[in-house]
Amino acid sequence: MGDLTTLEAIIIAIVEGLTEFLPVSSTGHMIITQNILGVESTEFVKAFTVIIQFGAILSVVCLYWKRFFRLNHTPAPEGASVLKRFLHKFDFYWKLFVAFIPAAILGFLFSDQIDAMLESVTVVAVMLVVGGIFMLFCDKIFSHGSEDTVLTDKKAFNIGLFQCIAMIPGVSRSMATIVGGMAQKMTRKAAAEFSFFLAVPTMLAATGYKMLKLFLDGGKEILLDNMGSLIIGNVVAFLVALLAIKFFIRFVTKYGFRAFGWYRIIVGGIILIMLLTGHELKIM
Repeated sequence: MGDLTTLEAIIIAIVEGLTEFLPVSSTGHMIITQNILGVESTEFVKAFTVIIQFGAILSVVCLYWKRFFRLNHTPAPEGASVLKRFLHKFDFYWKLFVAFIPAAILGFLFSDQIDAMLESVTVVAVMLVVGGIFMLFCDKIFSHGSEDTVLTDKKAFNIGLFQCIAMIPGVSRSMATIVGGMAQKMTRKAAAEFSFFLAVPTMLAATGYKMLKLFLDGGKEILLDNMGSLIIGNVVAFLVALLAIKFFIRFVTKYGFRAFGWYRIIVGGIILIMLLTGHELKIM
C-alpha cells in the first residue's frame, strides 16, 4: 500500500496547483494540508510535494509555449564574438540559466537542512506572517517598474538570489522571484511572467534531484509503490495550475499584492494561535 491514499494525493495536488504561482507559498500550504489530513511526513511524502510541482510548471510551458520555445532573431551587437553571438541567439534560455544558478548551488549544498525545515509547521506559519507583512508594502517599495526595462545577466542573477530565500518553507518561490524582478525595475506583470518561466528549470531540477536521491537511497520500491499517486498528483496539479496562472496575472496586474499579504497574515496567524494554544491541525 502506498504512503498516500488517492484522495490525499488529489487534495495535496489541488493545493499545489492553486498556490504554486501565487505568492503564498505552495510548499508551505502543502505542509499545512498534509498536517490537516494527518499524513505522516515520510521520505516519499516529502518527495511527493516536490515532484508534483513538475506538473504545475508544465502548465507554464503549455500556456506560454510560443514565448518559451523561442530564439532571439534580433541582430547581434556589432563585432560580437562567436560565443556572444551564440548567447545572443539563445538569450532567453541563457537568462533563465543565469537566474537558476544560485538556487541550484544552494539547493545541492543544503538539501538536508531544507528537508528538515519541511517538517516544521511553525516555520511555515511564521514565514507566512512575515512575508504577508512585507507584501502589504512591496507595491509601494517597488512601484517604479518600467516596460522598457532590459533584463541583463546581472539582473537575472539577482532575481536568482532572491529565489534562494524561498528555500525556507512559507516564503514562496513566486513571491521571492517576483519581488526580485520588481527590485530590478521590472513591471509586476513582467516580473511575474519571468517568475513563471524560471520555475521550469528550477522545479525540473528539484524534481529530478528528489527522484534520483530517493532512488539512490534505496527508494526504488517506494517510488514504484506510489507511482499512481505521483501520476495523479502531477495531472491534477497541471490542470489546476492552468486556471491559477490566468487568474493571478489578471489580478496582480490590476490590484497588486496587498490581498495576498492579508491572506498570508490571516492564515499564518491562525496557525500560530492554534499551535501556541496546544491545538492540533489534524482533522482526519
